[in-house]
Amino acid sequence: MTLPLRSLLALACSLPAFAANPLPRSTPAAEGVSTTALHAFISAADKEVDTMHSFMLLRHGKVVAEAWWQPQSPDKPHVLYSLSKSFTSTAIGLAVAEGKLSIDDPVLKLLPDNAPASATDHLKAMRVRDLLTMSTGHATEPKLSSDVPWTDSFFAQPVPHAPGAHFLYNSSATYLCSAIISRLTGQSLLEYLKPRLFTPLGIENPEWSTSPQGISAGGWGLFLRTEDIAKFGQLYLQKGNWLGKQLIPASWVEQATSKQVPNGDKPDSDWAQGYGFQFWRCRHDAYRGDGAFGQFCIVLPKEDAVVVLTADTKDMQHELNLVWNHLLPGFKDAPLPPSPDDDAALLKLSASLKVNPAHVPNTIQLPGSTPKAK
Repeated sequence: MTLPLRSLLALACSLPAFAANPLPRSTPAAEGVSTTALHAFISAADKEVDTMHSFMLLRHGKVVAEAWWQPQSPDKPHVLYSLSKSFTSTAIGLAVAEGKLSIDDPVLKLLPDNAPASATDHLKAMRVRDLLTMSTGHATEPKLSSDVPWTDSFFAQPVPHAPGAHFLYNSSATYLCSAIISRLTGQSLLEYLKPRLFTPLGIENPEWSTSPQGISAGGWGLFLRTEDIAKFGQLYLQKGNWLGKQLIPASWVEQATSKQVPNGDKPDSDWAQGYGFQFWRCRHDAYRGDGAFGQFCIVLPKEDAVVVLTADTKDMQHELNLVWNHLLPGFKDAPLPPSPDDDAALLKLSASLKVNPAHVPNTIQLPGSTPKAK
């Protein structure tokens, strides 16, 4: 059943949450967030991003602002595109902690059944670490199709650069991580993560597209609700600890979200601040998982905050700029005086949001994967 739009800004704590074990709610002022800044951000996002789907802000572990652009809603799963990659990285970290592999293991060692008969020295030298950091040594990303097994396509691609020395955004590298998880555990990436990540976080019914070979796509294809994404970001903000239990080793969180390789030298670009293990470094000492058309899980450790955005835009940098320009100045070091009038205005704005009916959805031509496989 599709429910009406709910913009639950903690003042609406009595409204139902649409996730198991919902995150706690609070007011912006109680958590030191300017309601004026939130109003400015939502207004700007509504006017300048074509088109927003949802927004959620966590401060000190509590939801202080959330909004959906109709017909989007709290209970509706959203495609994550490449934000899926950060979940795949998490699976590798868990497998490392369980002793199933090392990130310095050669890829061919872990997928021997798919290894080509004759492998170049560069291919032999490629490690799991290089998959995680998008530094496989490829000059162009392998093309995947429904006609050839995806691991075969990956291994058939020339590797002209030494692995670890050349950054190239490479979704097929993430797929290899998923294939490695499947081979080592006998489970799909989705099956592996359910008891270790999704169930402890209260994330119900996650879905993940698969390759024609039945392997979770890894680099894309995960479907989650906005609050599910927020839980994932909060888990990383808390260094992998959730309700007193260490779900992910803190050391993995530190490695995955730190700059592992350079990826550009443009100071004003959030795509040139360094890359971790399937996480992007941002300006303002933040990091994020992100996906095409404006899917973001932004973690701001200094502000003790998580920002989640889903959208359908071609200008993702502008979407991030709105966060830096409007939300970032709104974080304060102490609670703020209550402002019922500002809170009411924010609720009114949030309740009025709608997707532009004239908007033509953006699309990506993805390989022949099986959508939303469970």
